[in-house]
Amino acid sequence: MENNISEIKKTDLSEYKFRETPKAVKIIFNIMKYAVLVAACLMVLLPLVVVILGSVKSHTEFLSSGAFDLPSTFEFENFKTAFIQGNVLKGLFNTAIIMVFSCFGTILTGTMTAFVVQRFKMLFTKLVKGIFLLVALLPNISMQVTVFQVVHSLHLYDTLAAPIILYIGTDIISIYIFIQFLENISVSLDESAILDGCSYPRVYWSIILPMLKPAIATVLVIKFVSIYNDFYTANLYMPSDGLEVVSTALYKFIGPYGSKWEIIFAGIIICIIPTLIVFLSMQKSIYSNLVSGSVKQ
Repeated sequence: MENNISEIKKTDLSEYKFRETPKAVKIIFNIMKYAVLVAACLMVLLPLVVVILGSVKSHTEFLSSGAFDLPSTFEFENFKTAFIQGNVLKGLFNTAIIMVFSCFGTILTGTMTAFVVQRFKMLFTKLVKGIFLLVALLPNISMQVTVFQVVHSLHLYDTLAAPIILYIGTDIISIYIFIQFLENISVSLDESAILDGCSYPRVYWSIILPMLKPAIATVLVIKFVSIYNDFYTANLYMPSDGLEVVSTALYKFIGPYGSKWEIIFAGIIICIIPTLIVFLSMQKSIYSNLVSGSVKQ
C-alpha cells in the first residue's frame, strides 16, 4: 500500500514538473513584454518631443536642423504668435460651446432612444435597432454629400449649429453604450414604479437616468476626445474666420508657399494644455467610468 502511494506521489510530481513553465521561457516572455511596452511608450513620446523641440526654434533653424536637435536659442515668441494670430483663444471658446451643447444633446437623445429601444420589445423598436446597426456600419465619408446638402438647405452652413446637430444626430455608438448599460438594470424597477402610478417619462427621469450615470460619464469622455480632435467637420462646415475651433485655428499657418511649422507646433502645445489639465484632474474618474459596466454583476 505504501509503495503504491509513493508511486502515485512520484507520478504527480513528475507531471507537475512537466507542466511547469521553464524559467528560460519566463525570462524571454518578460523581456518581450517590457520591450513592447518600451516601444509603445517611445511611439507616444517621440512625436511629443519633436513638437516641443520644434516649438522653441526659429523658422530658419527649424528648416536647417534635425527633428531631435536642440535649439540654439529658445524662441518663445512662437507661442505668442500662435496664440494671437492663430486665434487660439477664440478656437477654445468655440470648441467649448460646441462641446457643451453636443454632449448635452447626445446624453438627452441617446438615453431616451436607448430607453425606448431596450425596454419596449416591439417590431418598430427592432426595426429601429437594425437601422441603427446598419448606419453604424456605413462609413461617414460615403454620406457626406447628402449631409452637406441637408445642412446647406437648412441654412446651417457656416454656423456653430451645423457641427452641434451633426455630433448629436450621428452618434449611434453612444446609443448602443446606453443600451448595453440598460440591459443590466432590472425591468422590475420600472414595473414597480408604474404600479405606484408613475408614467413612463417619470420612470425615465427618476429611475433610468440617475442609474445611467456611469454610462453617461463614459460617453462624455469619448465625446470630449472626438470633438476636440475632429478637424474634418469644423473645416468643412465652418470655413469662415471667427468660427475656428481648436483643430482648425492653426490651419491658417499652412499655405501653398510654405508652412510655419514652428508656430503650428507652439499652438499644438497650447491646445494640449487644457486637455492635459482635465485629464490629470479627473484621471481616476475617467479610468473608473470607462470600465464601469463592462462586467455584468
